[in-house]
Amino acid sequence: KPHNWFQLIKFGAVGASGYIVNLIVYEIARQMFDIHYLLAAVIAFVFAVTNNFLWIRHWTFKATDGHAGFQAARFFVVSLFALAFNLAVLQILVAAGVGEFPAQAVAVICATPLNFIGNKLWSFDSRR
Repeated sequence: KPHNWFQLIKFGAVGASGYIVNLIVYEIARQMFDIHYLLAAVIAFVFAVTNNFLWIRHWTFKATDGHAGFQAARFFVVSLFALAFNLAVLQILVAAGVGEFPAQAVAVICATPLNFIGNKLWSFDSRR
């Protein structure tokens, strides 16, 4: 349906902002604070997931009629699954010789479809 495509485009735009937040925080944690790349990815996730929840709830799915706390909890669960997938891809890519920064960039992109589907069908489902 066209509505789903518009939501996907909005989700992608929000995801792009979260992607930038993620990569900036990831690189700051690694370079400035000498944090291990996997822990840096988790720290970056926390910043990006907060950014993304606010934008996705209010702009992408316009889900302001639902209870924000329940939506946030479901969003966080979906995001944790996406993070686990991200970390697995990141670890595989780094083990294969890909640099840590490009590996994180690819891993975030790989986790995006899982994130969209989970949030559309569960976190912000208008039938809830």
